[in-house]
Amino acid sequence: MKYLLLIFASLFSTLAAAEQVLPLPPAPPIAARAYLLADFQSGRLLVQQGINDRVEPASLTKLMTAYLTFTALKQGRIKMDQVLPVSEKAWRTEGSRMFIEINRPVTVNELIHGMIIQSGNDACITLAEGIAGSEEVFAQMMNQQAVRLGMKNTHYMNSTGLPHPQHYTTAYDLSLLAAAIIRDFPEDYKFYSMKEYRYNNITQPNRNRLLWLDPSVDGMKTGHTESAGFCLIATSKREPMRLISVVLGASSDHVRATESQKLLNYGFQFFESKRLYAKNQTISTLPVWKGSEKTLRAGVSQDLLVTLPKGYYSRLKATVTSKQPLLAPISAGQVVGTIQLTLDDKPFASYPLVALDNVAMGNVFGRALDSVKLWFK
Repeated sequence: MKYLLLIFASLFSTLAAAEQVLPLPPAPPIAARAYLLADFQSGRLLVQQGINDRVEPASLTKLMTAYLTFTALKQGRIKMDQVLPVSEKAWRTEGSRMFIEINRPVTVNELIHGMIIQSGNDACITLAEGIAGSEEVFAQMMNQQAVRLGMKNTHYMNSTGLPHPQHYTTAYDLSLLAAAIIRDFPEDYKFYSMKEYRYNNITQPNRNRLLWLDPSVDGMKTGHTESAGFCLIATSKREPMRLISVVLGASSDHVRATESQKLLNYGFQFFESKRLYAKNQTISTLPVWKGSEKTLRAGVSQDLLVTLPKGYYSRLKATVTSKQPLLAPISAGQVVGTIQLTLDDKPFASYPLVALDNVAMGNVFGRALDSVKLWFK
């Protein structure tokens, strides 16, 4: 997790320098308060506007409610067929609902469908109370998870997205959360592509229009309040790329879908993402001092992908630098150097180079000999 966040942060910090190198085709005008387009695999931001402006997330809040629900399922703290009690608070909640009832049994599985497809506030509160005991404690868990995901400008007060002065986020933080759900819960992500759900004899459609308009779109979530406007996080996979768009504060349901489609089409038309190095591929063999081994393999612990305008990969070069001297003991995953990328001989991005093997400390004689060698070196 830390490695993935480090890559994302590295790409974000080098974006401005990269834009000076790349003659990017102009992005389409987007009718929204804030928006972005990101490549899921590399984390590169392809289009951005107001991405760190504080906004009201509305029902996009439910992405974090879902993240904590999927986490609880993965850890065995709740089960899909488990029945959760419906409180009067959940039953009476305002806004969008799945229409659960106090005296009618409802399972976690049904509540997840109601939360994601029907955007039910009543489902969110019931899940929050079932997982944390109260929605207030659940909101604290949401904030803790936001910190772990690197969402530095986000604060939650509830599980639903109902307006509150201290309930806010940013387009950039929302893109981190959307990517985390896709990455961390691939088996649960299927809920976001479902077009409708029927509960209590009431069928409600998924409010994400793009599920019907673009077969490559398989998620994620809409949001709307009067103050937040119409919002949509959409994600599309057209092999081998997956893109994530965030559109906040559009003027209508139709506009948020149209503007999201513009962003996705722009990204797929003008950009491509390629794998530079595979997970655990040996990129360099480095000397080790005072260890049980004289060398260690170095590489990346996750596939390293880079997103560029189409046709630019021949102009990209990679240089590896290592920390020297490398002294044992060394643990697999430990950062031992840097991979620096240049485009047309200008800095583009950098990534951590990590040890792929464990190297234990050598015996006393070997360490003493290496100490002498290092002294002369």
